[in-house]
Amino acid sequence: METEKPLTPAAERILTVAEELFYANGIHAIGVDTIAAEAGVTKKTLYDRFGSKAELVALYLRRRDERWRDWVHGYADPRAAPQRRILRVFDALADWMSMANRRGCAFVNAHAELPAADHPAQQVIAASKEWLLDYLRQLAAEAGARNPARLAEALLILIEGATVVASLDVLPTAVAAAKRVAKSLVDEATAAR
Repeated sequence: METEKPLTPAAERILTVAEELFYANGIHAIGVDTIAAEAGVTKKTLYDRFGSKAELVALYLRRRDERWRDWVHGYADPRAAPQRRILRVFDALADWMSMANRRGCAFVNAHAELPAADHPAQQVIAASKEWLLDYLRQLAAEAGARNPARLAEALLILIEGATVVASLDVLPTAVAAAKRVAKSLVDEATAAR
């Protein structure tokens, strides 16, 4: 992940407002006029600081990705059994979704709104999902899974599916249900032959 330059106080206000509005309402529904007005700056200031709405969207997602990674790492207990560390990712997701993240995955939502492959946000979206897959693969290897890549793929699919289903209120306990399935997969993948 690239290191970003420190933002001015005005730029931080713009980014904070943009993050809240983009996630709550969608990226296309929110224009730069609204963001500038809510942040108490001019459109010129917004463009001077970010260059374009597309770059602002990419930075919003980078910041969200940094928070998500920190959140997940905060649930990793190095003293816990490796199998338990895998399941802690589901605990992290459950708590993340209970903390004003009821619209599901910001990256999936953004991907649906921004289909152009050359949009600057697309690299951020892909990097976020690739990071989680790599992290799950690492945890699976540490747990002694026979095929860490295959287990990580299944776990990522469970996480993504649970996020969508929970955000739709189809199954409010989707993350807990996914965790139960994940436990079975982890147990099977790490069982001695």
